[in-house]
Amino acid sequence: MDPIKSPYTPGAGSPPPELAGRGAVRETAAIALQRQVLGHHSQSIIMVGLRGVGKTVLLDQIQQDAEAAGIAALSIESLEQRPLPTLLAPPLRQTLLQLSKREAAQALALRALRVLMSLAKTFRVAMHDVEISVDLQPERGQADSGDLDADLQDLFSAVGAAAQASGTCVALFVDELQYVEEDQLAALILALHQASLRRLPITMIGAGLPQVRARAGRAKSYAERLFEFVEIGALPDSDAREALQKPATAAAVRFERAALDEIVKQTRGYPYFLQAWGKHVWVAADGSPITEAHVRQASAEAIEALDRSFFRVRFDRLTPAERRYMRAMSELGPGPHRSGEIAAMMGKQVSAVAPFRAQLIGKGMIWSPGYGDTAFTVPLFDEFMKRTMPDME
Repeated sequence: MDPIKSPYTPGAGSPPPELAGRGAVRETAAIALQRQVLGHHSQSIIMVGLRGVGKTVLLDQIQQDAEAAGIAALSIESLEQRPLPTLLAPPLRQTLLQLSKREAAQALALRALRVLMSLAKTFRVAMHDVEISVDLQPERGQADSGDLDADLQDLFSAVGAAAQASGTCVALFVDELQYVEEDQLAALILALHQASLRRLPITMIGAGLPQVRARAGRAKSYAERLFEFVEIGALPDSDAREALQKPATAAAVRFERAALDEIVKQTRGYPYFLQAWGKHVWVAADGSPITEAHVRQASAEAIEALDRSFFRVRFDRLTPAERRYMRAMSELGPGPHRSGEIAAMMGKQVSAVAPFRAQLIGKGMIWSPGYGDTAFTVPLFDEFMKRTMPDME
């Protein structure tokens, strides 16, 4: 069929034609945000899951829902080795400028901008890429101590007061939370906690790899009470079928049941892979209905495309030693695996390969579900490693 008319959209953060199976999470977030607007306590939310489960798509959709409800939402994507203030300052500036246009909140929003100026000025030496060109003087004595824990509390207090005066909530939508340095994550958690104690309407909805939960717990022991951690995983079979069939139905195309079963089996219900298979099956089919034979014909092309892009871009970031470590993991299967088993597969002591494990965790390629356990953060990566590195070397 005509690829131009295909409804399927595999891509990094690309919204699928049907966001199946995520209604409960959207509702949970909407309730939490509206409670904040009313001055009622609600936990911030962190969505955790592997690569390819649609966390970014879901985060963007919740942000759109929030904006439609009048929430002051700002989008932040954490990047490796980028300090938190450099990520926070530009979108927070834009949000405060918008709040300053509301008469009831103007004075407090301008004060919050001055506090933000103080933070930017204080950290400029170490974080010189923070630039806020507002014709305002920094607020002396606020967010200018050089201690991020204290300064972020000052900033969130000022921002929360401006949001409260305007009758809204400021919501930070933070993606890739696992890349926030642990000491800076601790400062963020502390600032949110203090704002919550004062019933100020500033909150966070974040998303990250599974290790975020442990990192947050190490940063601040009360993180498990401050945040609601929501697991985002593969879709149940019924939702996976809906994600494929509903867009096809809108285009007057039908899947045979066996075709849907085969795609769900091949993709294991992971949203990104469902879109990838949908794209290739659409092209392979010569019309409706789409059959199991079409799926089998398209599967090799879908896998080859994933190997060239989704998997390969991650593989290319690895050193030879890191690749050997992940190849040893793949030999053991999908995981999780004990660190000792992986070391034994490589013919080495655990202490000898521990640095590679730490580097891979830092790069977001693997994570530790439990003490001494190791698992891939990318679904089906074990199969890719075997295709790419047929032998251990």
